[in-house]
Amino acid sequence: MSTENNKANASAELKEDQKNDFIRHIIREDVANDKYQQIITRFPPEPNGYLHLGHVKSICLNFGVAKEFEGICNLRFDDTNPTAEKQDYIDNIKRDVTWLGFEWANKPYYASDYFDQLHEWAIKLIKQGDAYVDLQTPEQIRETRGSFNEPGKPSPQRDASVEENLQRFDDMKNGKYAEGEAVLRAKIDMASPNMNMRDPVIYRVMHQSHHQTGDKWCIYPMYDFAHPLSDAIEGITHSICTLEFEDHRPFYDWAVEKVGVEGGIKYPPHQYEFSRLNVDHTMTSKRKLKQLVDEGIVTGWDDPRMPTIAGMRRRGYTPEGLRDFCERVGVTKSDSVVDFRLLEFSIRQSLENTTARGMAVLKPLKVTITNFDEALSEWESLKDDGVNARWDEAEKTLWINQPKHPNVDMGEREIPFTETIYIDQGDYELEPPKGYKRLSPEKPEIRLRNTYVLAVTEHVLDEAGNVVELKATIDKTTLGKNPEDRKVKGVIHWVSATKGVPATVRLYEHLFSAENPSAVPDLHDALNPNSLTVLEAVVEPSLANAEAGNRFQFEREGYFVADSEEHTADKPVFNQIVSLRDNYKPQ
Repeated sequence: MSTENNKANASAELKEDQKNDFIRHIIREDVANDKYQQIITRFPPEPNGYLHLGHVKSICLNFGVAKEFEGICNLRFDDTNPTAEKQDYIDNIKRDVTWLGFEWANKPYYASDYFDQLHEWAIKLIKQGDAYVDLQTPEQIRETRGSFNEPGKPSPQRDASVEENLQRFDDMKNGKYAEGEAVLRAKIDMASPNMNMRDPVIYRVMHQSHHQTGDKWCIYPMYDFAHPLSDAIEGITHSICTLEFEDHRPFYDWAVEKVGVEGGIKYPPHQYEFSRLNVDHTMTSKRKLKQLVDEGIVTGWDDPRMPTIAGMRRRGYTPEGLRDFCERVGVTKSDSVVDFRLLEFSIRQSLENTTARGMAVLKPLKVTITNFDEALSEWESLKDDGVNARWDEAEKTLWINQPKHPNVDMGEREIPFTETIYIDQGDYELEPPKGYKRLSPEKPEIRLRNTYVLAVTEHVLDEAGNVVELKATIDKTTLGKNPEDRKVKGVIHWVSATKGVPATVRLYEHLFSAENPSAVPDLHDALNPNSLTVLEAVVEPSLANAEAGNRFQFEREGYFVADSEEHTADKPVFNQIVSLRDNYKPQ
């Protein structure tokens, strides 16, 4: 059994177990105990960059469990930092979620929808003695926070009166403090072993216009304060996030509890953590991905090498393949690194029966068929009855009809066969390596896909000793049939040199050569200099006529997509999606 079949069978067994992962087990028990009237989850991205592969897992989980348990999932933008947020990010996040196949309940929500309520609750905390305004500088706050071995030191303003704190907070709101001059902190425990509980900042001054609220506010809540209370406002039953937020859960619970029932929170949400998606040779830090964009190392957030959803969409990955990948990875509380080949396997599986076939020669080598006219003069009488073709005398072209897919009815395409064709440079070797089964001086004969058996009679070298052209003949009796007197091994693809269309083809390797790029101190040292190879190829006409975004299998080469931004019929551009088979060799 092949490696890929073994993977598929193992993954199929794994899927059965994943249907009862610990998150679904918790929800299933809650449903059985009638704990909630309806399951409500949320996907809460910060609109400070494009979504990446790690977000795909979170999207699939939050929207997936809501659908499974007949609940709803909100899309909420936790937009608490207007200096890093853009409408472009918001628009693309919506597009990404929709493209992956999910629908959010009602309209998209924003944490900024709740700024008035959050401000009221901040005042409530001050009045309860649970928050105070700190006038220390950011540096002083960091210095007095302590360490894992030493407790923090209380702020000089920690024991100020409620009245003083209310006035200072009002002054913050009214723009009387510059950025960094004052913050509102929760009053919890400066000696807590959990650093997140050492009087965390919950509001700061930012004289910055907000993309949703304009210039209404010059103070903005911190993410850790806005997030749990936004969950509470929306009635979220299961707040699902990744493991790095586990240490934040005590503050999540603290904020919800301190606002309390009197503050309008009737059904407190609860946070559950699962392991984030870690894939080798992949980085999912939005800050570092933004650095790649800002420095021009990639062409943009949607560069096909980027692990962003926009990049993967432009690369030609399918939403079905990404959802399948997340299902195979599963949901656990144990951090691990997933082999990138599993992602490629899922994408490949989704493409096998959904993409039309076509021939493209990525590194063209010219072949002149010296007996073309003689052979084609008798093609009608010599062809196999199953061959569907027509001869165009004016163009001296044999147009051969072939199905677009060997096993799925996608219609047919016409392939032009002419006196000069291109084959791939790698299909003819002067000194072939051991096991080589294509053309060479010692093995001059091979079948051309869908046409004749071809025999090389001469190779032409340039001054450097490179093969630049082949002279060959075709066996006129072999259109659609095998020769009767010999066995010909091997089949290669080809494209007409006169009817084929020049095309730009982009091949990709990992953007990062380092297996764990996040562990490399300098991002530039982790980059793969060979992540992009651009080839000037030639494709059959049916491929050039593709619409942007159409996916294909280039026979013997891999899966490709017509680039969504640059592809035109006059200047075709194709991006490699994935190879035909696993060719990544682990160290």
